[in-house]
Amino acid sequence: MSPEVLDTPVTGTAKAPDRALSRARAARRRKLLVNTARVVLLVAVLGLWEALSRAKVIDPFNFSMPSKIWDQIATWVMHGTALGSLGEQVWYTLYEALLGWLVGVVAGVLLGIALGRIGLLAEVLGPYIKVLNSIPRIVLAPIFLIWFGLGPSSKVASAVVLVFFPVFFNAFQGAREVDRNLVANARVLGASDRRVTLQVVIPSATSWIFTSLHVSFGFALIGAIVGEYIGATKGIGLLVAQSQNTFNAAGVYAAMVILAVVALAAEGLLTFAERRIFRWKPAGSDS
Repeated sequence: MSPEVLDTPVTGTAKAPDRALSRARAARRRKLLVNTARVVLLVAVLGLWEALSRAKVIDPFNFSMPSKIWDQIATWVMHGTALGSLGEQVWYTLYEALLGWLVGVVAGVLLGIALGRIGLLAEVLGPYIKVLNSIPRIVLAPIFLIWFGLGPSSKVASAVVLVFFPVFFNAFQGAREVDRNLVANARVLGASDRRVTLQVVIPSATSWIFTSLHVSFGFALIGAIVGEYIGATKGIGLLVAQSQNTFNAAGVYAAMVILAVVALAAEGLLTFAERRIFRWKPAGSDS
């Protein structure tokens, strides 16, 4: 055997790490480019907004300007709000949203998996769920306020109804989309219905469920904010209502910025948890 033939596999093997390193560098460059473009876009939008407001092209009283919004946030952070410290308002809203999100997710997953697995139950409850889903759920907030009062319970209820349906439909569809061969193989191996559900159906539906979790926490925040806006004793939604009543546009935008930060932080935590759970998936696959 000639030396050239012996060297060929070694050369091919040596090139593999180079290709991987090249792909990693390209991915880092693209990530840097994307992050830079995001920052430039944000700065451009805020700068244009500030310039148009100062030039009175747009009404600064109604539209405010980024510098005033920043001053409002700084004032709330350093001196608190009329309702108390800013941290207390954020925590109050976050508590309502988190509790409503957890209850809505658990209820949606359990009922979605149950109806996905039990055909008779799906046929009986299906029409009622469709009717409830057709009701604009935001209009239920005043009803919850009458039922549960100004405390956190009415906001939690609003968050629950907003979270439940997207999670339910994803869990239901995930249970229906399970590979029938997996279920058949599990039954051949002697698995009971309970073991099939716990060890085959639920793991297979996890991707569907996580997809809904990213959207549903935003819905939970909306439910809490709307409930606080209608009637509350604390919370970011009440800050929005008070700012609106005093024609403080900067206060309204400042509250929106704070909510956006909270939502982005929650999204980051969910994404981190999803990546940890789905470590076995290729990096480019969607979970």
